[in-house]
Amino acid sequence: MTFSRKLLPTSLLAGALLGGGQLPMAAAQQPVPARRQHVPLDSIRLSDPFILADARTHTYYMTGTGGLLWQSRDLNYWDGPTPVAQPDPASWMGPKPSIWAAEIHAYRGKYYYFATFTNHALTADTVQGHPLERRATHVLMSNQPTGPYRPFGDATYLPANKLTLDGTFWVDKDGQPYLVYCHEWLQNQNGTVERIALKPDLRGTQGPAQVLFRASDSPWSRENPRTGPPRPNKVTDGPWVFHTQTGRLGMLWTSWVYDVYTQGVAYSASGTLAGPWRQEPTPITPPNYGHGMLFRTFEGKDLLVLHSHLDIKGNYHRVPHLFEADLSGDKLVIGQPYRP
Repeated sequence: MTFSRKLLPTSLLAGALLGGGQLPMAAAQQPVPARRQHVPLDSIRLSDPFILADARTHTYYMTGTGGLLWQSRDLNYWDGPTPVAQPDPASWMGPKPSIWAAEIHAYRGKYYYFATFTNHALTADTVQGHPLERRATHVLMSNQPTGPYRPFGDATYLPANKLTLDGTFWVDKDGQPYLVYCHEWLQNQNGTVERIALKPDLRGTQGPAQVLFRASDSPWSRENPRTGPPRPNKVTDGPWVFHTQTGRLGMLWTSWVYDVYTQGVAYSASGTLAGPWRQEPTPITPPNYGHGMLFRTFEGKDLLVLHSHLDIKGNYHRVPHLFEADLSGDKLVIGQPYRP
């Protein structure tokens, strides 16, 4: 059975940790598959898909967990994958970090690679007697969307003893850039989504972090504790910030309903990243989908890309999917599956 800790239900993962079991290495450390051409989207195995619609090259670039890159002109057929991340092997990440939830953001003429790196050889903290590997969001940079993406700024963006993941990029109303990320539930026992200001050139962070909301704020997520009634899940996963066409500020994020991976959404009451954030009462997509992000096609159509999450004979099978997205009102409405 192969799985990524990041996508394992808390009930199962907690049992493995509390029972002293050893978790397998993340899929991101597997050998790079051979490059292929003209691959249909539904034939690609990928967790945490992210698509950049790059106006400069009129090409779609898709990345995600694993740190690999796919390219397409039509969203239907894809060429890849190719490795594009080149972190410093002498840094805290080590020579062979796992890479999760990579994103590519074009900003002021450069391309920035926001990703989660895990060094399996370092311990960041010990919680309830269990060592936790060092894991953090970091930012790399390139002059072109195809990379290579290399270090360009501070040695760390977030504290060494804080387990962070799924970092994304947002520029607020006042022009201030932010890193939005999750503080992992394995460490704090109630996962959070947080923000921290980035330096103007994105070379590092500045100022204190702010908690935007906690996993327990969710009215729809559920987990079964060992004793007592069901309660909100502990997991916060995959934040993605967006505006509706009316200017309302929203955020996609993912958790679990028992053993079902589930996509939710929240909205900011202030219209800024500071919030407060109000959770929608129900999930926004069908069950077994999550870690979504929004992008606009070159034809002007808004789409949601996310991965399905199915357990097939003990093997977690994750495939990118596209859904139509309606941003015309005050709330994001997800429509039918989109097939180019």
